[in-house]
Amino acid sequence: MRFYLWRSEFQLTENMSKLKNKVAVVTGGNSGIGFGIAEALQHEGAVGTITGRNPATLDQAVQQLGPNFIGLQADVTKMEDLERVFKDTFERFGQIDTVVVNAGGIVDGSPMAAIDDVTEDNYDGYMDLNLKSSYFTVQKALPYLSEGASIILIGSSAAHRAAPGMTIYAAAKAAVISLAKGLSLDLLERKIRVNTLSPGSIDTPVFGKIVPQEQLEQVKQVWKDIIPVGRMGLPSEMGKAAVFLASDDSSFVVGTEILADGGMTNISLMK
Repeated sequence: MRFYLWRSEFQLTENMSKLKNKVAVVTGGNSGIGFGIAEALQHEGAVGTITGRNPATLDQAVQQLGPNFIGLQADVTKMEDLERVFKDTFERFGQIDTVVVNAGGIVDGSPMAAIDDVTEDNYDGYMDLNLKSSYFTVQKALPYLSEGASIILIGSSAAHRAAPGMTIYAAAKAAVISLAKGLSLDLLERKIRVNTLSPGSIDTPVFGKIVPQEQLEQVKQVWKDIIPVGRMGLPSEMGKAAVFLASDDSSFVVGTEILADGGMTNISLMK
């Protein structure tokens, strides 16, 4: 595991208030939605750790976040990596108040497909990355979490509506949404809240992994046309929602889901 630290001292400014003195861990915080969340947490005063598998993007993300965040190279499907992430974060900062269980998505080398084309390895890969890792990220964090901590699971609007080739991914994310309820019940005695933030179509580099470059803008336009607000979401908007769930503003929000998809799930554009 590689360890990244831009500068040793922490710097907080007066306008950073909602998460001042809070320590956060954001898995998959080196790009896309995860980085947008880490950036928003940092803006509100949090310090902490981001994780990622790619050392180059991890280093770049830490440079952008500044001195209050460190980077730990880790694969969330490996139990020993998860254990080191929380142990090292606790040793560095002395507490952990927020965990954003963001790492997940597309399995490298295993494109989403219809049931006819899915192998057992494909299935296991998507479930391991999107469901199993979420459960055990929470489990490995527990020995280090402060009383009253906030855990934010990242779900997906895909859990609420079927789309071609996305059956396994959607099922895994639906299970993640359910986890927030059960885990909240398990952790009531420690006053730890578990909630789910479910993004819709967010403009991140992930599109470049599943769509040929020459079709990228056309595919994005298709999404824009079916989203009621007329555009794709931004990682920074997911960050603002995560700040709410991480802060005391959501102290009465437990075991539930924020569906941040521009109205795509609940509003129909049919005429």
